[in-house]
Amino acid sequence: MYRTFLIKYAEIAIKGKNRYVFEDALVKNIKYALKDVDGSFEVRKESGRVYVETDGDYDYDETVAALQRVFGIVGICPVELHEDEGFDKLAEAVIEHINNVYKNKNFTFKVNARRARKNYPMTSMEINAAVGEKVLEAFPETKVDVHNPEVLINIEIRPMINIYSEELKGPGGMPLGTAGKAMLLLSGGIDSPVAGYMIAKRGVVLEATYFHAPPYTSERAKQKVIDLAKKVARYSGPINLHVVNFTDIQLEIYEKCPHDELTIIMRRYMMKIAEHFAKEGKCLGLITGESIGQVASQTMQSLAVTNEVCELPVYRPLIAMDKNDIIDISNRIDTYETSILPYEDCCTIFVAKHPVTKPNINFIKKSERKLDDTIDALMQAAIDTTEHIRVDAE
Repeated sequence: MYRTFLIKYAEIAIKGKNRYVFEDALVKNIKYALKDVDGSFEVRKESGRVYVETDGDYDYDETVAALQRVFGIVGICPVELHEDEGFDKLAEAVIEHINNVYKNKNFTFKVNARRARKNYPMTSMEINAAVGEKVLEAFPETKVDVHNPEVLINIEIRPMINIYSEELKGPGGMPLGTAGKAMLLLSGGIDSPVAGYMIAKRGVVLEATYFHAPPYTSERAKQKVIDLAKKVARYSGPINLHVVNFTDIQLEIYEKCPHDELTIIMRRYMMKIAEHFAKEGKCLGLITGESIGQVASQTMQSLAVTNEVCELPVYRPLIAMDKNDIIDISNRIDTYETSILPYEDCCTIFVAKHPVTKPNINFIKKSERKLDDTIDALMQAAIDTTEHIRVDAE
């Protein structure tokens, strides 16, 4: 069994003088991801590479699964490290590697040498040709294919010789914590958990706000949202979840405002409350799962009216995605089955039969003036009674 994993990253490599900040964040996040995995691990960085090493028994599958949830990683390579004892020993190590990893030797291959240590006596091209010759001698059934090989044998000449031929796909993105913090408006639907995942993938730490409307929404609906947050937290790290009692505000809007404007006005007050907690938590923006034209409140005109109440920027990572694309991601991150559980959220209980699709901001503000006598006190009460929950990964 392999004792070392070579961690590859992409975008971090093109950073300038602050590259070390991203590398250090990646190392920290890998350590955090592996803390509950069976085994003892050391994570270190060396010359543009990050290594995960273990010195005892460990669970290979669990380790790989944990690493595949760490943003910033594009490739996870189980690697063999060898002392530099000359070319013959290197060739022997490659042949032993192939013998151990591939039972069936009937494959095409290519040798890809990288000479990071420039004082090595052979060039990369010379290593490629010489190792390729040794492999053909040892395994006559193999063939060389430099364009589309079935097996790519990687040799990196570093302080230690790195040999690997497998690369497991990582999630990509940027290391968590390198791009600030934002507030996710988390519902029980399909879209918002995916939106949170996608923003976290760019290195953003998440907080979340959920609007609860008892007795119209049940405790099971609230638990469903907590469960979704747990699933997102496997990628984003712990999430501070703010559960806001929105019932009185919804009832006031329902009683005093035109019914075709209910959803837009409710969303405006949701944004105001979410922004309050965002500023309190030093977040740099709000995140929603909206996609243009998906429902009446997500037309271009509706989004503009919703945005109007916000001082912070609103990030909408799903804005141009089709529903099927969103569902594909939700299946991949294991939120879909939880999202479709049949517990209503506060956005579905007070819905107009014919909601306005092209709201006029002046008309909306005129309707909101009917709430002037009560809405400030109701908002303050909702903020004061908010439940704050730290959600860790399940």
